[in-house]
Amino acid sequence: MYLKGDMSVVGPRPHAIPYQDLYGKIFEEIKMRHNVRPGLTGWAQVNGLRGDVIDEAENNSRTIMRMKYDLWYIENWTMRLDIQIIFMTIWQMIKGDTKAV
Repeated sequence: MYLKGDMSVVGPRPHAIPYQDLYGKIFEEIKMRHNVRPGLTGWAQVNGLRGDVIDEAENNSRTIMRMKYDLWYIENWTMRLDIQIIFMTIWQMIKGDTKAV
């Protein structure tokens, strides 16, 4: 295995390919996420929007919110915001905050 540099530390979290089509039906603007490199952590994740939930209606709602957070990040990117997200990620890891709201 080798590192190719296809990801950034901060950016919208990538989806598995089968989910990309599914999420595209829920939120058409998802294509804008392809304009930036995906990241290991992102604005949606530090705001509690991590992973899927069992309830389909709730999951669709969370997916839309996650996409809105990703688009907000893309439109408002600054180096300062990336640093803030990195510190928020580290802080959540230290305090063991794994809950997804």
